[in-house]
Amino acid sequence: MKSLMKRHDWQAIIVLILLWALFFWRILTPNTYDQASFVESDYSGQFVTFGAYQYARFSNGEIPLWNPYNNGGLPFIADTQAAVFYPPRLLTIALSSAWTYASLQVEVALHVLLYTLLMYALIRRMTLGKQYSVLAAFIGAITAGYGGFMTGYPPLQVALLEAAIWLPLVILGILEATRQAVIRWQWIALAGWALGLSWMAGHPQTSWFATYAAVGFLAYRVDFQWRKWLIWTSMLGAVTFGVTAVQLIPGFEYLQLTMRNNFTFDAKGGGFEFNDLTSLIFPRLPFFWSPLYFGAIGFGLAVIGLLSKERDRIFWGVVAIVALGLSFGDKSPLFHAAYNILPGMRFFRGQERAVFLFANSTAILTAFGVIALLDSPATFRRWFSGFAAACALIASSIYVLWSSNPDVYNYIINQAVFIAVILGIAAIAIYNLPRWKWALAALIVFELFTVNMDNLNYEPIPASERTFMQPSPLVEYLQAQTGVFRVDGGLETTRIGIPPGGNTGSLYHIADIRGISPLFLDGPHAIIQRALPSEVAWEMFAVRYVFSYLETLPVTSQIVATEGDLKLHELSDPRPYAMMLYDYVVAPGDEFAREYLANPNFNERQTLILAEEPPISIRAGAEGESTWNAAITDYQPEQITIQVSTDENGLLSIAHVDYPGWHITLDGVTVHPIRAYGAVIALPIPAGEHEVILTYAPRSFQIGAGLSLVTWSGLIILGSLTLFRGIGLWRSS
Repeated sequence: MKSLMKRHDWQAIIVLILLWALFFWRILTPNTYDQASFVESDYSGQFVTFGAYQYARFSNGEIPLWNPYNNGGLPFIADTQAAVFYPPRLLTIALSSAWTYASLQVEVALHVLLYTLLMYALIRRMTLGKQYSVLAAFIGAITAGYGGFMTGYPPLQVALLEAAIWLPLVILGILEATRQAVIRWQWIALAGWALGLSWMAGHPQTSWFATYAAVGFLAYRVDFQWRKWLIWTSMLGAVTFGVTAVQLIPGFEYLQLTMRNNFTFDAKGGGFEFNDLTSLIFPRLPFFWSPLYFGAIGFGLAVIGLLSKERDRIFWGVVAIVALGLSFGDKSPLFHAAYNILPGMRFFRGQERAVFLFANSTAILTAFGVIALLDSPATFRRWFSGFAAACALIASSIYVLWSSNPDVYNYIINQAVFIAVILGIAAIAIYNLPRWKWALAALIVFELFTVNMDNLNYEPIPASERTFMQPSPLVEYLQAQTGVFRVDGGLETTRIGIPPGGNTGSLYHIADIRGISPLFLDGPHAIIQRALPSEVAWEMFAVRYVFSYLETLPVTSQIVATEGDLKLHELSDPRPYAMMLYDYVVAPGDEFAREYLANPNFNERQTLILAEEPPISIRAGAEGESTWNAAITDYQPEQITIQVSTDENGLLSIAHVDYPGWHITLDGVTVHPIRAYGAVIALPIPAGEHEVILTYAPRSFQIGAGLSLVTWSGLIILGSLTLFRGIGLWRSS
């Protein structure tokens, strides 16, 4: 029996791999005539660009702690969606001879394959000993991997998808740990490792939902024995934290200083509309994306799963209902309660992402439904037939409406008829169970692939022909310029950042004050994109070039290059990256500083706005009488060297964001920077010639790296010992 089960497992796994290759064949095929690629979206603007910077730095043997090319500068290690040390990303980088548009496409596709295999393994273990366990696990894996959630927007939101796929392994670890009365701690360690990988993938909201599911499942599995639950939850949390500390600790430090920390309840309460519930059965209604859809057949099977006698059905049913309730955001009283009770709910927007848990729960319930249906076909076939008949009745009603007004109902009728036909065939298959059991599985594959395989994620453009990766003539012009400067890539209605838009500064290695990362330091964001005219941002951040469709700018400039209607302006008098000033005012708070900057009569080039008094005496009237020079002799992402000379005490104004972790020395002696203009830094400089060195070496990274190194080393040793022990037991048997 064991060999038979193993053979059936391998057959199911091979079919899962073949179906995966079919689903993604247009991005996997070497034939460029048939290739498609992901549309230019957040996939390209956020993830391809950050991945390019990651690839460039690691390829040079450097750790990308800081990124000077977007948002006026940002702590790259702390930006969650950068996923700097996420192991699969490091593997992609190691195996890639160059960074291309297709690099992440393959990584995304492989994550979907891994997700289906992990879900298969989880359901196989959940249904261990059941006669139809292989079939149930296969159908559950297909439902999870190719349902509306995983095939919708997550492939374009790379971090979300890659954070989501580890939940089955987390649950599997907890399941195996709690099979016996004595908790097997090695499996808790596995669950913590998998949950840590989810956090490292770069979408904290998804990982937070996964953490809640894991903690809840552990409580359920130990029968709510709270002392036992607390002990093993602590271990789970410790391993998770240790695995991801290298990113998590810097990320938490960064989050406290970003503009997202100021979002209100209304900004965080977005979610699905209630009419999105129609897509549970009828896909792409009312919109093209249908993250709630996991197949009409799957819906019927999931209901049967809830009605079955499987032990875990209640837990996953509750998870599905709670996740669905949360996904409506502030339209649901459940979210109002969770927002005020559950830790972490206040951090995130886009509550529809709770559908991640709904998708996993319904896949598991669908598998339970398969087993219940095959064990007791007579009991449930009448229910499924009634469900199919009800959907056929709805389709008939839509047909009547369509016949009288085809222009309005043309799109709806296609979906309704398709689902009615699919359910009708499924009902026939169910009446012929168990002989037609694999025909039912094939029908589920056909339904999900028909609906989700050809969607808006793709365009019939080979990845190698994407112009996104190629610098435009305007970008090439900038790359040929010398000196340290920034550009304003533009803030248009359809584009943010250097054309074609996004975090393209990181791709082209041109320092842009714009960016689309969801995290943006609050002070710089207020000046650049929120509270002040663009010309103030240009002054604060040493902008020399501006992308614009306008012929003239608010300040004097000349057009140095054009591309169609787009123009590249060079400012006639750009502020230097570093300059000496001898006059200042003190504004204790960023808002007070911005009030000064908003005054059109205030001269930022003459007077510094400091957050505190400088620890040096500056002669009144020295401005205009002093001679100074500030030259940047070395500019690297994590280290900047400035040679300064001044004949009087003064203040060195540097167009560099004020952020923890930057250590500054003046002639080898550590000095404390002063926050200036509510966003950047200034240094007190005594008269004479000096060398100023700025080095980014954040303590948060050092602590996190140490914790992660210890944790990963321990897990590798534990895994090796467990593997050797298993091999020894196998040989002895």
